[in-house]
Amino acid sequence: MDMTEWNQGRLLGVSGSYWQACTLHAGVKLDVFSKIENGDRDPRQLADKLGLDVRALTMLLDALAAMSLLKKDKGRYTNTEGSRSLLIKGAPGYIGYMIMHHHHLVTAWSRLDEAVRSGGSVRSQVASDHEERESFLMGMFNNAMAIAPHLTQALDLSGRRHLLDLGGGPGTYAIHFCMNHPDLRATVADLPTTRPFAEKTIAGFGLSDRINFVSCDYLKEDIKGSYDVAWLSHIFHGEGPDACRMIMDKVVAAIEPEGLVLIHDFILNDTRDGPLFPALFSLNMLVNTERGQSYSDGEFRQMMTEAGLTDIRRFPFRGPNDSGILSGIR
Repeated sequence: MDMTEWNQGRLLGVSGSYWQACTLHAGVKLDVFSKIENGDRDPRQLADKLGLDVRALTMLLDALAAMSLLKKDKGRYTNTEGSRSLLIKGAPGYIGYMIMHHHHLVTAWSRLDEAVRSGGSVRSQVASDHEERESFLMGMFNNAMAIAPHLTQALDLSGRRHLLDLGGGPGTYAIHFCMNHPDLRATVADLPTTRPFAEKTIAGFGLSDRINFVSCDYLKEDIKGSYDVAWLSHIFHGEGPDACRMIMDKVVAAIEPEGLVLIHDFILNDTRDGPLFPALFSLNMLVNTERGQSYSDGEFRQMMTEAGLTDIRRFPFRGPNDSGILSGIR
């Protein structure tokens, strides 16, 4: 969107854009796309099966049809090609978990003004439960699965022996790095609660003999082991500058001489007024974390230099939502 020429219509369109978001969230939360694909295409039949009000459900389905996520014909609904590939549980491209993660952030975002007034997170006053954690972990997994195959092929780790995937969650990137480099082994280091998900995912790819999981709270503990390459994907934006410098120091201490450090994150330009997604994501960190924020290219380079890294480079990679990659050598 070109935001240099604002008018009343465009401003109100942005102001009310959450209407569409909430409509999509409701469709995913109620799993109407999967049910319709399974044959429940009449709204009364679908309402009976899901225990919903038929009038209200019909209004929701009509709105989803107006968004081109469903097709309506003689009072019955079918999925469009896009909803069939992206919104049906079990489909390879299913992104419903990330959509539900966005849904769980709505309450905190609605209080952004309070966060700006106080300078602190409002997340602590938002309920957190198993469903939220599942949506976050599975959403991160789905996002990584969408870009990891291409990204890991573009980064040449030939000659590297042992990769550290710090805060790696289910180990998606470690898996794809190892798939592309047969001589590479990897360690996923993350909180103990992530272990079952990570070990199941790694085993599913048949890589349990080359990828191990170690419990690590890298904010409180040193990083155990020795590595010649470290992959740090989307962990810095959750922390403030002091914690980021501490993490960087710990990583460099665990890396062998001539080891490679790779940082993947949403990266702002040095004036911090773009690109749009990293700037908005910084606000997401404001309302949901104590000190998290997006960082600029220059800020990352300074942190890396102060930690003792040299030959710092920005890869010609632009991921979804303007993620980028910086590398440095110990």
